[in-house]
Amino acid sequence: MSRRVVRQSKFRHVFGQAGKAEQTYEDIRVSKVTWDSSFCAVNPKFLAIIVEAGGGGAFMVLPLAKTGRVDKNHPTVNGHTGPVLDIDWCPHNDSVIASASEDTTVMVWQIPDYTPVRNITEPIVTLEGHSKRVGILSWHPTARNVLLSAGGDNVIIIWNVGTGEMLLSLDDTHPDVIHSVCWNTNGSLLCTTCKDKTLRVIDPRKGQVVAERFAAHEGMRPMRAVFTRQGHIFTTGFTRMSQRELGLWDPNNFEEPMALQEMDTSNGVLLPFYDPDSSIVYLCGKGDSSIRYFEITEEPPFVHYLNTFSSKEPQRGMGFMPKRGLDVSKCEIARFYKLHERKCEPIIMTVPRKTCSRMTCTLTRQALSLPWKQMSGCRARMQTLC
Repeated sequence: MSRRVVRQSKFRHVFGQAGKAEQTYEDIRVSKVTWDSSFCAVNPKFLAIIVEAGGGGAFMVLPLAKTGRVDKNHPTVNGHTGPVLDIDWCPHNDSVIASASEDTTVMVWQIPDYTPVRNITEPIVTLEGHSKRVGILSWHPTARNVLLSAGGDNVIIIWNVGTGEMLLSLDDTHPDVIHSVCWNTNGSLLCTTCKDKTLRVIDPRKGQVVAERFAAHEGMRPMRAVFTRQGHIFTTGFTRMSQRELGLWDPNNFEEPMALQEMDTSNGVLLPFYDPDSSIVYLCGKGDSSIRYFEITEEPPFVHYLNTFSSKEPQRGMGFMPKRGLDVSKCEIARFYKLHERKCEPIIMTVPRKTCSRMTCTLTRQALSLPWKQMSGCRARMQTLC
């Protein structure tokens, strides 16, 4: 009997490639705030980057097609009185973006399609409810005008952006600083990680914790978590010996992990970016110069290492393009926007396409020059060769 040695996968040969020099955005003063955020958000129309600003906080919004050197006087969005810690584009409107700041407020902005002459200083709505800095933002994946924010006051607030009112406040759920918050696919559940080393699954409609796991990763450094398409939870964290670690968990059975793998001894927090269409998770470490990616399947060992994209310079942050902004004609399955100290460059993830033989191309040309009735034989030969 023959035994399969190599695991079958459509994404086993995914490879990354940095964009060309003319595709980069240069001369950008990326923020130096010490906060474990991606500092970058992107959609099919705009690229937003948190930048250095005097006397408050600001971020810059660039049209995606406006590559090259950025004018030092390019207008910014600067309504906050403290440094901006997180930004997130609305998934239902490509011109709406939310920003969170150390000044305890969340602001929602309307970005015009044209390049403004002056700085944008007037938000659509200002959301006030946190007592300490706000460091996490996340739009609801299916409900319009619903925004989640989490702050240093250990409180999660869900807002109705249309009216500016607070829909829900989770005050007593977390005893310490919240490190990450993620919605599931349809927005019915929340997954959070906290400084108390507990991984929680929360039903926002009931306002209560429905499942929790203490010490999913035993280290004290920050942990991150995302929901997968199957409803499982993928986590990144640290071991007791400060080694970076990844895990996969079933919320219905938190006793034992489905998968747990040690990686390396770097100090950077691993930011997971999950693609539900291909079920690939990309791990981008703050301060790393590489992107590792894994495929999550329903068969053991569940998490399969695919490859690593490596470059020479470390990343300050990373933006992840939604699927509708990709160029599928070039077999593109993911695109990142990597922040350097003074520039931003795209990194394109591609699946190689099978190429037909030269004989097939010759037969194709012959078939195109033949009448319709005579093409059936050529089509049959082409299918056999392919």
